[in-house]
Amino acid sequence: MAKSVHQLHMEAMVVDTHCDTPLRIDEEHADLGVRSNEGHNDFIRMKEGGVDLMFYAIFTRIKLTPDQSTVQAMRLIGETKDMIAANRDKVALAYSVRHAREIKRSGRGAIMLGMENGSPIQNDMALLNEFYRMGVRYITLCHAAHNQLCDSCAPKQGQWHGLSPFGKKVVARMNQLGMIVDVSHLSDESFYDCLKYSKAPIVATHSCCRALCKHPRNMTDQMIKDLAKAGGVIQINFYPAFLSDEYGRDEYFDAADQYDAAMKAYWRSGKKGKKEIAEFKRMGAYLRKNYPSPSYKVLVDHIEHVIDLVGIDYVGLGSDYDGIEFPPIGLEDVSKFEVITRELRHRGYSDDDIKKVLGENFLRAFTQVEDMALRF
Repeated sequence: MAKSVHQLHMEAMVVDTHCDTPLRIDEEHADLGVRSNEGHNDFIRMKEGGVDLMFYAIFTRIKLTPDQSTVQAMRLIGETKDMIAANRDKVALAYSVRHAREIKRSGRGAIMLGMENGSPIQNDMALLNEFYRMGVRYITLCHAAHNQLCDSCAPKQGQWHGLSPFGKKVVARMNQLGMIVDVSHLSDESFYDCLKYSKAPIVATHSCCRALCKHPRNMTDQMIKDLAKAGGVIQINFYPAFLSDEYGRDEYFDAADQYDAAMKAYWRSGKKGKKEIAEFKRMGAYLRKNYPSPSYKVLVDHIEHVIDLVGIDYVGLGSDYDGIEFPPIGLEDVSKFEVITRELRHRGYSDDDIKKVLGENFLRAFTQVEDMALRF
């Protein structure tokens, strides 16, 4: 008798390689140990969604000075570890693929750390080494601006036209440590430099397909082919603006920025300010009415596009939960992850292939990164 969708989902090692929940811990003082209707993720909903491993993004904004970004990253790591320690019956911090699988077998969820924006390491290799010791297992080399490591896809004019001289040294050291080089947010030139200089597979932890949505954050078909040839993986992002061109207009991003500002003001008010509550609700209603999210099936279309291009072994999931406004309909939060398994089964994929998409493809690439590393 064939397994039910639920049995398959719970048996699989389900991995989400990018979640911005540390920002909610820091700015909203969210308690992840209780089920909430706010945000997209907490430890209870993670369990409900059958997600076994989530990478929490240690994200620093581009407006921060180098020293400020280092302090912010350390604070986010500390706050995340404190939250995990307070909920050790539900989750544990993982430091390797093997460790994450052991945590799943214990009945708990595994949390790993990824750094989004390499600014906190400044120009100091000792800081890179220390962030590895603190548990950071991938670095998204830049965010929405060029930095000391490489060029971002956001500005129209390049600075380094790929990796900087220091960025090349950082990629080499990350290979030695067993840290994944994350190419989401990078310019096309930076992506190809990472392919050139990394001896281990590289990963796009939260990106989509440019053939289906023209946003520069997404990867071209040729980039996906070259990534796969090198053993890497693209983890599909849940953000509507990366899934469909309907959300790529300036007015959508302006409205999303206003929503984010209203949400932060709501948090700062302690969720009690009447004006802040009203504006937060108003902007949320405006976005939902004028830009209703696409179906989760559009996300699976991106998964299938990668499969059609390069085969089943090079695609996975990187939600960007808690870093986006409204995810696809059907994937409103992490508790709904099983709909992806259901849709893949509906489209005729085998159980083994579905397990690859849900997590095994990424874990294979990550294991290769670990196996190539030179330990301290």
